[in-house]
Amino acid sequence: MATRYYLRLRDPARARAGGQFPFTAHGAEEFAAQLQQALRSDALFERWRQAQEDPDAVDRSLAATDPDATVSGSQHDLHIDLVATTRLPGRVFQHRMRLLAGSAWELVDVTAA
Repeated sequence: MATRYYLRLRDPARARAGGQFPFTAHGAEEFAAQLQQALRSDALFERWRQAQEDPDAVDRSLAATDPDATVSGSQHDLHIDLVATTRLPGRVFQHRMRLLAGSAWELVDVTAA
């Protein structure tokens, strides 16, 4: 069953500097596209895994992907809202968000899709 995550980036510049492998986006649509790619592919996970002291010891369940994940974004004054719909477990979703934005994001709501 898919889950819908409602996210807020209060300070997009902070989100671009917050993660270990940060967003490079400028604008809601680019943030959405980059998050969508991170959910659909294991490329971000693999970059992170290779940066670990012992890549082979990394929990492989964090490599899960959802090729059907979708993300939309909208700009509101100075912040960006994102809505991500995915079948990925919450801990995998949150791990990807931490890699991209560090702590510069807020989980506003979670619903069944």
